[in-house]
Amino acid sequence: MPSTDASAAEEPVVVAPAGAGEVRSEAARLVAAMTVRERAASVVMGHLPTTDTSLLRTYMAEEGIAGFILMGANIPADESALRAVTGSLTVDPTLPPLLAIDQEGGDVSRLPWDDFSAAPTLKDADPGAAADAFAARASLVARAGASVNFGIVADVTPDPGMFIYRRALGTDPAASADRVVAAVHGEGARVASTLKHFPGHGAAPGDSHIGIPSTDMSMQEWSRTQAPPFVAGIDAGAPLLMFGHLSYTTVDDAPASLSSEWHRVAREELGFDGVAVTDDLGMLQASGLPEYADPVANGVAALAAGNDLLLTVLYSDAGSAERLVEGIVAAVERGEVSLERLTEASERVTALRWESAHTTLLPCADCAQ
Repeated sequence: MPSTDASAAEEPVVVAPAGAGEVRSEAARLVAAMTVRERAASVVMGHLPTTDTSLLRTYMAEEGIAGFILMGANIPADESALRAVTGSLTVDPTLPPLLAIDQEGGDVSRLPWDDFSAAPTLKDADPGAAADAFAARASLVARAGASVNFGIVADVTPDPGMFIYRRALGTDPAASADRVVAAVHGEGARVASTLKHFPGHGAAPGDSHIGIPSTDMSMQEWSRTQAPPFVAGIDAGAPLLMFGHLSYTTVDDAPASLSSEWHRVAREELGFDGVAVTDDLGMLQASGLPEYADPVANGVAALAAGNDLLLTVLYSDAGSAERLVEGIVAAVERGEVSLERLTEASERVTALRWESAHTTLLPCADCAQ
């Protein structure tokens, strides 16, 4: 029924899109109201290998974690059924979880109905083809109900013998950078783009799913050969940067995912101000190295190093997220991770969750009825 309130008619409500600063302010307000445990939960992205919507909803409701990664075990036969899965994971639509998927296309593709071009052909095509392919791919991801694509491989190598070769978008720094930028622009606002695997698998032989690849490449050589695609993708506005489990020993013996120095480089030298996310922390356990046998310790170390979002897949069960959250709380209480570091991470992730809600309208304290 039309309003008969003359004053309301004379003073119409005006809405305007929120700027980045307003989104960050709103995230800071939300995080300030959280307990330490809630902040710890707000930096964890979990996984449960099932399509049972009731189990998934209970998991997200009980854990209160920031997000969920969709793997093959979460993908039903068709898009409609997948939307039911992602719908069950969204307990609070006003602050939805980050629902992520590894949808590179080609060799790494969770959506079997994604037939768009991928790295094996895009690396030899005009960059415009990458923009088109990732625009289409992002649409599939968004239609499925996911908000984050861990899909843009910024690693670069000319060596077909490297495990990352078929997934890389280019065989030289300039070509890779052009296609990474095109992919980021193609995904646009449909989903949040992620650049991976910083600082670059192209220089470190080996597969980080089963070990910790390492290289003695100098920082100067890295800046010339491996950095350009990441720099270009950051400048193009990619909101997430995934840190790989690989070591550049001249910079830090620790894997980049656990290296405060590599996080400093990304923030201070490359200007990245988005969400730093780990590659699957379970891969550290899979390396078989005794120093990475404790999944909770790995997560705490990753947070302390500068990651904002802790991703866990391998070896995860229904209790993994809770154990990691409790481990973070204990680490804050012991002083191993400062409350300021946890709060910073929580604010970045929460801001991205706000943006993923597909609305940039913030509550208005003085708007008319």
